[in-house]
Amino acid sequence: MANKKSSKKDIRKTATRTAQNRTVRSRIKTLSKAAAKAEGAENIKASGARLASAVDKAVKIGVVHANKAARIKSRAAKALNAASK
Repeated sequence: MANKKSSKKDIRKTATRTAQNRTVRSRIKTLSKAAAKAEGAENIKASGARLASAVDKAVKIGVVHANKAARIKSRAAKALNAASK
C-alpha cells in the first residue's frame, strides 16, 4: 500500500480512469457484436455508423489507439459490405 498522500491519490485516480476506459471498450465490443448480427440494409448501415462513431470518440479521448480504431472500422466495413450483398 502507498504511504504518501499523492501516491494514494494516484491509486484512486487510476481506479477511476480504469473503470471509465473499461466502459468505453465494452461499448465498442457490444456495438461490434450488434453490427455483426444486423439484418437488413438500413440496420446494417446504422449499426456500422454507431460503431464508427463510438470508435472515433474512444480515439478522441485516448482510450483506443488511432491505428486500432482504423483496423476495427475497416474490418467492420468489410464484414458489413459482405453481409449486405
